[in-house]
Amino acid sequence: NPKMYKAPPKRELSAQDRIFVGQGGTPPPTEAPGGIANTGVTVFAQVAAHRALESSDEAPAPPPATWEAYTKKGQESNGVLAMMDMLVADLDKEIQESEVEEKDSQSEYESFMEDSKTKRAADSQL
Repeated sequence: NPKMYKAPPKRELSAQDRIFVGQGGTPPPTEAPGGIANTGVTVFAQVAAHRALESSDEAPAPPPATWEAYTKKGQESNGVLAMMDMLVADLDKEIQESEVEEKDSQSEYESFMEDSKTKRAADSQL
């Protein structure tokens, strides 16, 4: 709204600043507006509430009830560690089973190849 516009006040430069600006320098920065929304009020404080607490002779109310005292969560972490140990044991058992199965398969293959060799030799003699 142009009717509410208020022009900033004219600034008077010091002699040194006038010389500096006259030689092509920039003028020194302006001061920041003071307070909230340039009203001069810097802080809104609720002083009445503080005065009421200071003037009363009564003790403040006790804090509200909260949870129990801190206890270490040992059982949950033990459950996780036990599960990890169980996974490691299962993996070791699977590895052992696969090694045994591989050895059995290899021996079956070798015996099959021996049988095939003897059969081929017997078939070639006929």
